[in-house]
Amino acid sequence: MTDSALAALAARIDRLEALDEIRQLAAKYTVALDMRDLDSLVNLFVDDVGVPGNERGRSALRRWYDRELRHDLLGSAHGVLGHVIDVHDADHATGLVYSRNDLETATVWVIELLAYLDVYERREERWYFRRRTPLFWYQSDISDPPLGPSKMRWPDTPAHDGTFHSAFPSWREFHAADPGRLDAPVPAPAAVGDWIRTLRRGAQTPRVNSTGRATDDPRNR
Repeated sequence: MTDSALAALAARIDRLEALDEIRQLAAKYTVALDMRDLDSLVNLFVDDVGVPGNERGRSALRRWYDRELRHDLLGSAHGVLGHVIDVHDADHATGLVYSRNDLETATVWVIELLAYLDVYERREERWYFRRRTPLFWYQSDISDPPLGPSKMRWPDTPAHDGTFHSAFPSWREFHAADPGRLDAPVPAPAAVGDWIRTLRRGAQTPRVNSTGRATDDPRNR
């Protein structure tokens, strides 16, 4: 085998290993979160991870999760659904992960569905989360499906919209289009490692708070 063929094979193996390790990150996140092992949870992130409140680091992230998980949440089960990963180079990747979750509160059983926009980074031969941005579609009492607008309905809090669809320009384009008029040619497939960016038309990652609401929503001001 030639040197170039060996190098190509090594690159393919590195990519496969990256994909598998990143998938494990998402799976480990759900287990650590549901079992309230906050040390294991925050160790899935880079050591200088950004934390709400202009803080940084795993200790600050652990304090943030400790506060958030004590807000009327007795138990949880987070399920990883589809996981799309774009590997950009040896140390950087992005992902899109669907998550369907069951949450126990003191008064109702809440179900929710969201997608995480992830940024991953490899440091010292290990992959970590650099950032996770949750895009919520719905959150409601399991006995009361969230029909209509404002599908984010946590008990005893004002209902509001999440960012599940608004983060994807294709949602608005589809609904604004003339139904049945598909005159433009189908574009070429996205380049390898660029599927998520192409899907999102290069849009900026939205900023959301812990309730799933976009921070530029005027109701947050």
